[in-house]
Amino acid sequence: MKAKKSSISLVLLGAVIGGSLTLGQHVMGARSANELPLEQMRTFTDVFTRIKNDYVEEVSDEELLEYAIRGMLNGLDPHSAYLNTEEFNELRIGTTGEFGGLGIEVGMEDGFVKVVSPIDDTPAARAGILSGDLIIRLDETPVKGLSLNDAVKLMRGKPGSTLTLTIIREGADKPLSIDVERDIIKVTSVRNRILDPSYGYLRISNFQTKTTADLLKAVKAMKEESGGSLKGLVLDLRNNPGGVLSGAVGVSDAFLNEGMIVYTDGREDDSKLRYDATEGDVLDGAPLVVLVNGGSASASEIVAGAMQDHGRAIILGSKTFGKGSVQTIQDLPAGGAVKLTTSRYYTPNGRSIQSLGIEPDIATRPGSWTRPEGSGFDPLTESSLPGALSNTTIIKAEEADEAAKVDDPVVEGEGEEEKEDNLVYDDYQLFEALNLLKGLTILSKKSS
Repeated sequence: MKAKKSSISLVLLGAVIGGSLTLGQHVMGARSANELPLEQMRTFTDVFTRIKNDYVEEVSDEELLEYAIRGMLNGLDPHSAYLNTEEFNELRIGTTGEFGGLGIEVGMEDGFVKVVSPIDDTPAARAGILSGDLIIRLDETPVKGLSLNDAVKLMRGKPGSTLTLTIIREGADKPLSIDVERDIIKVTSVRNRILDPSYGYLRISNFQTKTTADLLKAVKAMKEESGGSLKGLVLDLRNNPGGVLSGAVGVSDAFLNEGMIVYTDGREDDSKLRYDATEGDVLDGAPLVVLVNGGSASASEIVAGAMQDHGRAIILGSKTFGKGSVQTIQDLPAGGAVKLTTSRYYTPNGRSIQSLGIEPDIATRPGSWTRPEGSGFDPLTESSLPGALSNTTIIKAEEADEAAKVDDPVVEGEGEEEKEDNLVYDDYQLFEALNLLKGLTILSKKSS
């Protein structure tokens, strides 16, 4: 048995370190960056051999080496990873906007899967999964000890099948059990609507290769609906986990006329990049409010940081996730790829977002609002006081209406107050953003 082990170790050692066996020539000097540490390589081959010969089940050389590669990358940071051919193909599908699964962007934290954010209109979002949730069990399988890729594989499956997630949520007394039905995830990157006459709302759920083009189409459509221009726009990046860098650069460029958008810095020259805005603001200088929260990460933080540093927008919400690193996908000759963190990105003012996030200009929490029902309580006003004077202008107007005896005409914009009132309860942060836009519009008119 000993002879067999030694033989395997020597063959593997020669195959792995190859030309680096010239280490012996440099024992007394410093090892160059490209040379491998001989003692650690001996330990590696010894462990490899012990697993091959003594592990309870037989494991192929290919599997062991893939495990070693995965462990090497997983040990670097939460975002570096090895992708086999199947995983690489799934990643490429994901960046174009359609893939299978639950619809959540995830990372690793303390050995558990952490939800960065649920994707809009997906099974996870509909089931009530929230940003910041820690997934500790997938059906009956504990997450602790699994790699992120292994956990993602378990979350994917046949559309229509159900997966039970056991999660730990901040503020909850005990773990929650949530059933999520898998589906084909079709991500609509950009959505838009008019909140109030000439005030637009644009939601970006993640950054894809086509996001910038979709944004420009959406703004054009809202302008046409508003008679040719917008008074202001709310850009909603809440629970946007990021995506491709080019999408973030393109979206930022759409609102800037000049200046730096973002720059990256790493060890290699090709990781030192700078992206600048080109002339042309799609809003023609109209006020912009950007909504962010703890689920806004990576590419979302690039946009928020650029808007904040240039003073182009007011950032409203809560502190962002704090992912300020850039991953490069590098194809491998034998198939698959390596997703490797190669640089950090910085805002135009040189701020690193890594682990810090973007602090909003105006901090707001989502809030929980309920309508009082059956209380019969109305706010106290002057007219409700005993003996209050009446308004003669109102009386005269009522008399005139009675004399005319015609039906009230339908006035354009009627019902907007009710719509705005609903917004308070449906989405308080968005309500605040809309009010802020209106204030900025009034201020710009007074100062012009």
